[in-house]
Amino acid sequence: MDEVVEPYREWGALVPGAEVWTRTAEGGEFRILPDGCMDLLLMDDTLYVAGPDSRAWTGEAPRGTRYAGIRFAPGGAAAFLGVPARELLNQRVLLADLWSPNRSRRLADRIRLAPHPATALDQEVANLVEAPPDRLISQVLRSVRGGLLRGSAGVSRLAGAVDLSERQLHRRCLDAFGYGPKMLDRVLWMNVALNHARTGLALADVATRTGYADQAHFTRDVKALTGLPPTLLLN
Repeated sequence: MDEVVEPYREWGALVPGAEVWTRTAEGGEFRILPDGCMDLLLMDDTLYVAGPDSRAWTGEAPRGTRYAGIRFAPGGAAAFLGVPARELLNQRVLLADLWSPNRSRRLADRIRLAPHPATALDQEVANLVEAPPDRLISQVLRSVRGGLLRGSAGVSRLAGAVDLSERQLHRRCLDAFGYGPKMLDRVLWMNVALNHARTGLALADVATRTGYADQAHFTRDVKALTGLPPTLLLN
């Protein structure tokens, strides 16, 4: 009998800004787009960390592979994991490689043995998050989402807004997000643009609305980050 494949679902986590998600693999190849986030996920019975991506992550999973994950808001996972995000860029690693084997095994056991692993994962992470979000991370995200980095002088404007030198800002962004402010801007705005495109808005209008020079610029950037032009990616 075939494994029952449950569709992807997500909902708000107990940790502010995070999302809990579940899915069962349909089998075959998959593509995960860069989104500026990091995930802690239970794949079958093992906990993994998905680092921030600067390009699409592609892989394969057997049909029926079960996932339960928590997707931290951009910049929200590094302090929880105790590892600078730059060290996890484009990586998928065992949580046991970052924490002690005993600590990660105890956490995995509590989650996988719970009646609802995704709910247990959500609660366990909320119990372990000790500090409020770094105010600098919040400032950077607000500035990027507000379009402050759009244009050639964007990094200089952002550095001034958060009272850091450009070099200090770059280093702090690498530690929190896994990449510098310009790359963070590219990734987050690409996702905003793709969300507009998914509504059926013409690509030229998407480009204008989200700060790209033109449709060709939007297409080049999407292909560079995802491996596919938007016309294929959205099919």
